Amino acid sequence: FLRSIILFANGFFRGKLSQEISYDMRNRMYEHIQDLSYSYHSKANTGDLLQRCTSDIETVQAFIANQLPSIVNIIAQFTFGALQLGRINVILMLSTMVLFPVSVVSSIWYFRYVTKRFNQIEEVESKMTTTIQENVNGIRVVKAFNTEIDEIAKFDKQSKSYRDEWKGFNKVSAIYWGLSDFSANISYIITLVTAIYLSQKGIMTTGDIVVGLMYIGMLVWPIRGLGRIISDFGKAIIANKRILEILETPTEYVDDGKLEPKITGEIEFVDVKYSYTENADLLNGVSFKIKARQTVALIGKTGAGKSTVASLLTRLIDCSGGQIFLDGVNIKDIKKQHVRENVGLVLQEPFLYARSIYENISIARPKTEQHLVYNAAKIAAIDSDINKFEKGYETLVGEKGVTLSGGQKQRVAIARMLLLEKPVVIFDDSLSAVDTTTDLMIRQALKTRNESLTSIIITHRITTAKEADLIIVLDSGKVSQIGTHEELSKVEGLYKNLWDIQGQLEENFLTHIKGD
Repeated sequence: FLRSIILFANGFFRGKLSQEISYDMRNRMYEHIQDLSYSYHSKANTGDLLQRCTSDIETVQAFIANQLPSIVNIIAQFTFGALQLGRINVILMLSTMVLFPVSVVSSIWYFRYVTKRFNQIEEVESKMTTTIQENVNGIRVVKAFNTEIDEIAKFDKQSKSYRDEWKGFNKVSAIYWGLSDFSANISYIITLVTAIYLSQKGIMTTGDIVVGLMYIGMLVWPIRGLGRIISDFGKAIIANKRILEILETPTEYVDDGKLEPKITGEIEFVDVKYSYTENADLLNGVSFKIKARQTVALIGKTGAGKSTVASLLTRLIDCSGGQIFLDGVNIKDIKKQHVRENVGLVLQEPFLYARSIYENISIARPKTEQHLVYNAAKIAAIDSDINKFEKGYETLVGEKGVTLSGGQKQRVAIARMLLLEKPVVIFDDSLSAVDTTTDLMIRQALKTRNESLTSIIITHRITTAKEADLIIVLDSGKVSQIGTHEELSKVEGLYKNLWDIQGQLEENFLTHIKGD
């Protein structure tokens, strides 16, 4: 009965300890990943991150739960057995440990092998996980280009590599465990022969031998269990190393400002430079000034640096040269969270959660009043579309918003941002998937709703830019033109070229729509 209680307590507290540690590790990892910079996430391997947050933590947990108590047990058992056997006869104890140096050397070699091999296994598994994740996310492209067979072949190659890595590992492990068992048996035989010899010499009695045999097992048989412990310890070491690589990565708040000024929307770029690599400047000396409450259009060719401006204004990245001011305060001196509380960003490809449309709009302000959610949806010109669904605002959106069209997803994202009532909102080509008429409706509603709003509209649509108070034209990372539509449409340059190509056609169409 007492043994049953001890076994229960051991299993319960061992499991509780390992679960508490893994719980703490998961939460620390998730919190730390949230605080890592946008630059880190833009380069990070998503599949690898997922693996470190799940299977690596489980590997550490399994070692703590299963092998850590075994290590304590083996050390205690070995020490007690050696002391007791030494009290009976020192020569007998030493004969039991004659192969111990061999076991130590082989164990050190096996541990080094395990850590090296398991590191390779982790890398292969990471690539395999990434392939699965990319394939699931990009299944539309896979289907469209009919590349299922190629993707299957690619995964099969990685799966075989993963299998072969484990086969090699298991083969060496089986050899090591077999040799460990053989070594333990040899040690047992050597000890028995020594005991018989000492008995014949009258140094030990038969009673000493019988008692000694009980303690010999405490020295010999724990060696057999070292293989499994070393294997799991090596795995846990590598898994923990991979976890620490994430936790030791500096967060974006290490280099953060301290100020929280009132932001009304006045923005100034002074000779701003930014580059992703040393030899490729995305922005090279950009300067402009935006007054509070202005509607500004940012236009330019693909790769001109428009989205980089948006990322700089939300401090997702920081400029490598020059200065950016928000209401006269250097943006680097302002807390990043404060900047993002006041400067909103609506992306071209918004992310929608697998929740209801209502929850997707109100996600940043879950306790907001219903009429404010509905009003934001009306301004974003999505309210009528939502009401056409059978469940209206309670319609569940798929993991990637699959129940909504591209334009509808963009408008839900716009409504979500408008609900926050930030003084500055950047629309990063976030009206590209809506038709010209809806685009016009949204822009007019924005002006009517909030006259104090400073809005920056990044667009390729010339008629959208035309309505802005100020138009900034970017070309090859520099401001090539700045002014109103009336000014720029009369001056030779990129804006006039775009206006001549698409402007008149869309202008005539909008005139026709307004007339109707």
